[in-house]
Amino acid sequence: MTDRTPLAQLAPADLAAFLEKTQADYAQLVERGLKLDLTRGKPSAEQLDLSDGLLGLPTTTKDATGTDVRNYGGLEGLLGLRALFAELLGVETEQLIAGGNSSLEMMHRTVTSLVLWGAAGVDQPWKDAGTVKFICPVPGYDRHFTLLADLGIEMVTVPMNADGPDVEAVKALVADDPSVKGMWIVPTYANPTGSTCSVEVATALMSMPTAAPDFRIMWDNAYALHHLTDDEIKSADALSIAAANGNPDRPILFASTSKITYAGAGVAVMAMSPLNKAWFLKHLAMASIGPDKVNQLRHLEFFGDAEGVRAHMRKHRDIIAPKFAAVEDALTEALDGLDVAEWSRPTGGYFVNLDVVDGTATRVVQLAKEAGIALTPAGSAFPHGNDPRDRNIRLAPTFPPLDQVETAMAGVATCVALAAAEKLSS
Repeated sequence: MTDRTPLAQLAPADLAAFLEKTQADYAQLVERGLKLDLTRGKPSAEQLDLSDGLLGLPTTTKDATGTDVRNYGGLEGLLGLRALFAELLGVETEQLIAGGNSSLEMMHRTVTSLVLWGAAGVDQPWKDAGTVKFICPVPGYDRHFTLLADLGIEMVTVPMNADGPDVEAVKALVADDPSVKGMWIVPTYANPTGSTCSVEVATALMSMPTAAPDFRIMWDNAYALHHLTDDEIKSADALSIAAANGNPDRPILFASTSKITYAGAGVAVMAMSPLNKAWFLKHLAMASIGPDKVNQLRHLEFFGDAEGVRAHMRKHRDIIAPKFAAVEDALTEALDGLDVAEWSRPTGGYFVNLDVVDGTATRVVQLAKEAGIALTPAGSAFPHGNDPRDRNIRLAPTFPPLDQVETAMAGVATCVALAAAEKLSS
């Protein structure tokens, strides 16, 4: 903590002096000619190196059931890999499908199938229902939003709180409007806030009445295993909660190894009710005769069992936790006490959520760019990139080396302070 005076409380002369000093600090930052990138939540090369053992696998062409992984078939994926991830995600093996490298592709196929053919047990395709709306907690994951936008689905926002989406806001939207067909949730260490959906919130979402009988919740558990501390949060069991409350078909769960092994050559999984699973496989069978089972067996051999995955994730934590600490240290040192920014202190996931003075996020990103520091565009965590308060910035510290994170975040803090001083001075 510091004894700094909040900028908004400074006398005009003191604010002018602060602005002048911060402008000088920024000029020095620009003169350094930096070229740093905090735009995407990608694994670093050091993290990818952890999985290089995959390159010598698999050592056999058959799995434990005798399936020849080189051949066609096995639309659900290898049984052994499904069992491994069922244990990790807290679902039943028979609920789970293992596919290719991208959970986003599975999400896209799910939503597209709903648009074209309608939900399991419901005759009407979404495309024939007129307007289709999705609830989107914000700040949220930009690729969820661009997926919906590409399909012409209207997005309605609700606040993302520390314990998950604003339940009362969600209930109000779904109660009487049958055009509200779905909802996104990143339930554990959400992108970008780091929030985790509590059991109480999950229960409310899975049990609430909805005007649409085919309402679906896309439960994107991308960061379920991405802990940054020894206090490893366990995800709410959405499938069991939904079934216990009479809505077994409401949630569809997604996850992948994209930030566990190789981002471009991992495996993705999804889990759902028996009815939803039969529905999904029926449509998938028109596009595929089976996933890359060689890669699935490769991952199964590499990990061995669920504990092998957990041990692997502790290695990731050792690499990236210091980078998150560097973000915290830089922001605290430069901004604490000025009342010009708030930021998350995540215990897992891949992002830090930064809220700056209203109306200055775009300016902060511009200043950073001119100083050679690339940030995700302001507002990217909102549908269509439209943050009505222009205050939100997503920080992604995992990809650069630690020293670059330290340098970049000191620069970002300078940009935040400068943009705030400019706004208050005007």
